Amino acid sequence: MAHIIVVGNEKGGAGKSTVSMHVATALARLGHRVGVLDLDLRQQSLARYVSNRKSYLGDRGLTLPGPVYSDLPEIDQSTLRPGENAYDHRLSAAVATLERETEFILIDCPGSHTRLSQVAHSLADTLITPLNDSFIDFDLLAHVATDGIKILGPSVYSEMVWNARQLRAQAGLKPIDWVVLRNRLGAQQMVNKLKMERALERLSKRIGFRVAPGFSERVIFRELFPRGLTLLDLKDIGVKQLNISNVAARQELRDLIKALNLPGVTVTF
Repeated sequence: MAHIIVVGNEKGGAGKSTVSMHVATALARLGHRVGVLDLDLRQQSLARYVSNRKSYLGDRGLTLPGPVYSDLPEIDQSTLRPGENAYDHRLSAAVATLERETEFILIDCPGSHTRLSQVAHSLADTLITPLNDSFIDFDLLAHVATDGIKILGPSVYSEMVWNARQLRAQAGLKPIDWVVLRNRLGAQQMVNKLKMERALERLSKRIGFRVAPGFSERVIFRELFPRGLTLLDLKDIGVKQLNISNVAARQELRDLIKALNLPGVTVTF
């Protein structure tokens, strides 16, 4: 059985696709077979990332490790029983196909609540939730009082993860390892950072997730997307000297992969 990694929350702009591509490519470069699915059927940022990578490398005659992308297959509606959902079957078929040839399957979810996203969360062995360092994003996990300290209760996304955990428990599957990333960190706003850090620490104990380091806000991530590249590819395309920001970003990726503690993964880059 492939280990399934789901990258999701229900808010856009948190860097889900950037995290997805970097985690998937890092695992591939470490020698693991990785498949990826993009459940954002409208925007398809991860699918575009993989397509851009294929085009860029093909134009330059380069071969670099990377994930295998799969579309959701179409399902014959006439084969469905009453009450069955076609999207459930499409996702199950895609996962089953990738499982035959991969060790890891990474699923990138849309920044909204959809049936596909809900089902994907119930499949997650590891759930990664990137979160901007802001109480606007924190509200996705829990409601806080006006003092920014007291937690009033879990929010919609946390409840959805709880439901996914319940489904897995009923099916006799191992619990989801939920990892929340403090992503797109800025260099300023130290008071807000400390408040967020304390709030996440309190909430993690209450609803059961781990906090891991994500990526700082860096221009390099936006520059890499059109070429489908990641931080780990720069030297292979001729960048001989990485600047300080790029070196720091590689360290952030290294720390992230270590923090995920995925089975059989040893970080050597």
